[in-house]
Amino acid sequence: MGSHFRSYVWDPVLIISQIILMQCIFYSFLGLWLAGVDGLVHTSRSLDQIFSYEVLGFSTTQGRLSMMAFTLNSLTCAIGLWFFIRRGKQCLDFTVTVHFFHVIGCWIYNAHLTAALSWWLVNVACMALMAVIGEYLCMRTELRAIPVNTTPKSNL
Repeated sequence: MGSHFRSYVWDPVLIISQIILMQCIFYSFLGLWLAGVDGLVHTSRSLDQIFSYEVLGFSTTQGRLSMMAFTLNSLTCAIGLWFFIRRGKQCLDFTVTVHFFHVIGCWIYNAHLTAALSWWLVNVACMALMAVIGEYLCMRTELRAIPVNTTPKSNL
């Protein structure tokens, strides 16, 4: 059978591996961004900065800096989508999956689901930013011109 251009083969091992990789990228770079922010303001590091609902808020300097770290992390994860997912059609799927598992992790860590509007706003904005930038980068790569060699093949 002939191959189809850009045919998609169902490969659950690849998909699960990509999900795990994107989770690792999400939490690794979020930890690095938060460590950088903590280094600027000389505050102590804890898991509360990643998983606690109360940390993300507009009222405190630490909350605004944590929001900045989450935003910068969405940019880093968009680059991760570009390097490892490489398909514009799948960027939204992987972005929602990463943030879904983050919501589940926060729910388990806090033992309840939050009603804090600031936490939801930050996460939805970061999800949108990550998906749009990741899709833009992937589409730009996918739409690159395919070089056509005009010289005749000698090994026919």
